Amino acid sequence: MKKVVLMLAAVATVGFTSCKEEKASDKVKEEKVEEVAERDANAEGTPEMKFEEEMYDFGTINEGDVVEHTFKFTNTGDSPLVISNAKGSCGCTVPSWPKEPVAAGETGEMTVKFNSRNKPNNQMKTVRITTNTESGQEMIKIKAFVTPKDGGEAKS
Repeated sequence: MKKVVLMLAAVATVGFTSCKEEKASDKVKEEKVEEVAERDANAEGTPEMKFEEEMYDFGTINEGDVVEHTFKFTNTGDSPLVISNAKGSCGCTVPSWPKEPVAAGETGEMTVKFNSRNKPNNQMKTVRITTNTESGQEMIKIKAFVTPKDGGEAKS
């Protein structure tokens, strides 16, 4: 029952936090989430999302660069892992994730793109991931030092 409630909350969160910029094809189909939630409600166990690294440092990049990093994770739990949404802390940070459930013991990848345009100096961004794990939400981070465009002085 707890899993069904968590999955319904995840579906509601997706509906209320959808951005106009998102493509419909990037969204998880509600029917698929409900189907997995229903199937998992009868299964024993809980999925667990374990990342190889939870933070990635791009180092020093130039303002205007678009960089990306792929975070690898494993479902170390004992039921399928469903990622219903992932959202960057600002529009400059865009995640992409597997739309199909990740079976127990299997691995998956989440790619995070960061656009440094108009983002000089130290940057730290987070990606909040809505899942059917026990906590219901996971988080990964990226950081970079962005060298200001045109050799201008770094702002404090």
